[in-house]
Amino acid sequence: MTDSPLDNPSIARETGQARLPTRWGTFRIHGFEADNGGEHVALVMGDPAAADAPLVRVHSECLTGDALFSQRCDCGPQLEAAMKRIGETGEGIIVYLRQEGRGIGLLNKIRAYGLQDEEGADTVEANEALGFAADGRDYGVAASMLGSLGVSRVRLMTNNPAKVDGLEATGVRVVERLSLLAGRNHHNHAYLETKAAKFGHHLDAPDGGTDEA
Repeated sequence: MTDSPLDNPSIARETGQARLPTRWGTFRIHGFEADNGGEHVALVMGDPAAADAPLVRVHSECLTGDALFSQRCDCGPQLEAAMKRIGETGEGIIVYLRQEGRGIGLLNKIRAYGLQDEEGADTVEANEALGFAADGRDYGVAASMLGSLGVSRVRLMTNNPAKVDGLEATGVRVVERLSLLAGRNHHNHAYLETKAAKFGHHLDAPDGGTDEA
């Protein structure tokens, strides 16, 4: 199997911060550099370190969905929904991890898209056909970033049970999982069904609903 770009989980160290006004309110953007050279950011609103368990979204980079408005996935709408929810609450953190394509990188993700288009593979089958794990993401860096921000307990905005498990395995306590349903359309129906069938994503709760982790 091809080595993942995320092999050798690493620690992230803060490199600087600045004010970041958005249409959902003003965040502070914190830059982090991981030991393996990866660059990640956290968007912080309010004083989440003072909260018992602040709202947190751990979001893996998706250039196509976050910046290019692709409808093949629900990544961009999920990011926007998380930022909106934090803006309405006035406090929380977006941990933005640069681990494209579930850890295989942008160019390999485009190759995986090609396999889906040409051979009818789903996202899991395409990643595995290229020699990668179905999901090679590492949440140790997210835990390190949250620790630097003084947070060890979170209310996590995710539909993905593996993300809950991944954070808890690194010492972050997920006291509540909040569903984050956004962006479903006819282009990503099969993609979302694969998430539910093969990764156990919770996609049947009403938007904004909560489930105990």
